[in-house]
Amino acid sequence: MKTAGLQGRHPKPWKRTTIAGDAPVPAPDLIGRDFTAEAVNQRWCGDITYVKTWNGWAYVATVIDLHSRAVVGWAIAEHMRTELVTAALDMALAHRNPPAGVIFHSDRGSQYTSTIFAEYCAKNGIRRSLGRTGICFDNAVSESFFATYKKELVHTQPWPPPSST
Repeated sequence: MKTAGLQGRHPKPWKRTTIAGDAPVPAPDLIGRDFTAEAVNQRWCGDITYVKTWNGWAYVATVIDLHSRAVVGWAIAEHMRTELVTAALDMALAHRNPPAGVIFHSDRGSQYTSTIFAEYCAKNGIRRSLGRTGICFDNAVSESFFATYKKELVHTQPWPPPSST
């Protein structure tokens, strides 16, 4: 790397950002750190990250298919309310049309444990799955995706704010 004039990128220190809600709706861990699927649209995972823009923070929610590792849904907004994650799932549902019972795995953030999110999943035939609180390994695919996303893209330049919320 030195000969080629390359330098490695080092992540910033980890900061806890998952905040539980006042009355979280429980769900089992249906993944158990087995981040595989025999076919597409069987198991999805997702998370939220934040990106500093010229005018403040932008929040990005993703839905990743655990079979192909493709991002099948995403949303960006100036807030991180439950509507952000349901918008990402709306995109995934519209593009993928999964069978009823697709598993969606996430951390225990307030967006994913809210009554609104539980009702959204029930209405759309999605089985909720939650990792343990504060254990990044329980949602490793999403965490790894965001680490790469930030190292290779986000932290390479300043970004304008999202054009719409």
